[in-house]
Amino acid sequence: MLAAPGSASGVAAEIAAVVRVDNPQIEVRLTAVDTLTESLPADRQAVVVPLVTWDDPIVLAEINKAVAASGSGATVTEALGPHPLLAEALHIRLAERGLARADRVRLLNVYSPVDGVILGTVGGERAVHAVQPTAVLLASRLTLPVIAASLDSEPGVPLAAERLRAAGAERLAIAPCLIGHEAPADVVEKAAGQAGAGHAEPLGAHSAIAELVARAYGSQLAT
Repeated sequence: MLAAPGSASGVAAEIAAVVRVDNPQIEVRLTAVDTLTESLPADRQAVVVPLVTWDDPIVLAEINKAVAASGSGATVTEALGPHPLLAEALHIRLAERGLARADRVRLLNVYSPVDGVILGTVGGERAVHAVQPTAVLLASRLTLPVIAASLDSEPGVPLAAERLRAAGAERLAIAPCLIGHEAPADVVEKAAGQAGAGHAEPLGAHSAIAELVARAYGSQLAT
């Protein structure tokens, strides 16, 4: 059971479709977090996978409350990140916008059109702290400085841009560590405008997200 904050349509539905295609042996269902209680099956035990890139305490509390209210005995996995697959997907999203270059074999940076990257997240200071490991992994892939910053609170992206420019990085890009349903659609574009930076698209239904969902499910079977 994929539990999406906000709507269960759009990118969440796209992810569910990819997971179904890649894992035909698994019955995959999708619901919004606020309808999870009614959506959990009564005739079998489900594994609930939150469609979030970090352990957002608000979202996870809502999911756990819904599971308890359902009486289904469902198991809730951890968030999808941090994980090296997230860093890989972020790198690819940057490359798709011409903000990073990668070779075709190892996806390692061979030349970068930017000097520094801001890893954008939503959820305030707690979210920024939670995505730090992903920032380190992305910096290692790009061989560039990467600073995590909040897209929806202060101190946020403008301060991160100041820090990078003070360190000599003039050409900046924002890599949103978002699946795409966690924040308003224009939050990344607005932050990029404030920072004078380019920006990649959110992770969306990238194959790495589908793989992380399958791994989260499999980790519960293993235990």
